[in-house]
Amino acid sequence: MKSIRYLLILFTSLLVLPECDHSSKLVEDPAAYIASVEQWQQDRLEGLKGKNGWLNLAGIYWLKDGLQTFGSDASNDIVFPAKAPAFIGSISLKDGVVHLSVNEDVELFYEDEVIKELELTYDSQGMPSYITHGDFAWYIMKRHHSLAIRLRDYKNPAIEALDHIPSYPIDPDYLVEAKLKAFEQEKTITVATPFQDYTQDYQCPGELHFRLKGKKMTLLPFSSGNDYFIIIYDETSGVESYGGGRFMYASADSSGRILLDFNKAYNPPCAVTEFAACPMPPPENHLPMKIEAGEKVLASH
Repeated sequence: MKSIRYLLILFTSLLVLPECDHSSKLVEDPAAYIASVEQWQQDRLEGLKGKNGWLNLAGIYWLKDGLQTFGSDASNDIVFPAKAPAFIGSISLKDGVVHLSVNEDVELFYEDEVIKELELTYDSQGMPSYITHGDFAWYIMKRHHSLAIRLRDYKNPAIEALDHIPSYPIDPDYLVEAKLKAFEQEKTITVATPFQDYTQDYQCPGELHFRLKGKKMTLLPFSSGNDYFIIIYDETSGVESYGGGRFMYASADSSGRILLDFNKAYNPPCAVTEFAACPMPPPENHLPMKIEAGEKVLASH
């Protein structure tokens, strides 16, 4: 009887074998793979702390039509942080044109030269005009039809405060192959952000089909050049990982395979700064399982 029971168990396991996920076969050298993800994690932290990273953001100030004064004094229309000069100058907005005027006793720099007057370009026009003063740098950003000053503080305490990003242990089984089931035409997917009445549109080329931990899954990817940008939400979201979901990128390798690496699922900018408007995961990307891979929520945020 014992031998029959053993044969039945063995036979059953063989029947379910095709349903199991064998993503570990994608990793020929586990030690090298883990080292590569660890390097990615280090690069990710350095990117957050870098000159163009999210941790040095110190303010977003939306512009109104007409003339607006700015500086650290509370009487200004736009109030900068306390260590900025009390009265820096003024910004005027008319018909989409932003003009900067600087007070005589303040030195602002553009391309390493002191300026007193300048028409400012913004990010949607290509390279924005970066204005600097001491530890500060700022430029004009455009979101939908609105313009704002995005301020950076290169000595922001948040930079040194973040010394690591909590993450799950690196698991090669969370590297899986996906197949794209393309739509006849790309679809426009509108996603929400934490800001009321502010949404973002993305182009979706199709559905990514894959298996993870033996379960069939699908995700909607967004086109990002030759890559795919993906926003996921799973059963760790809001508990162990960030409640607004996590971001991933995927691309086809040299053999044309699309690889999803959940060990590189990372927190959106909103997890580290209040001065960002992050897209939320579409309902189709709510995965009915725990994705115990990638970055966890930051305790201080």
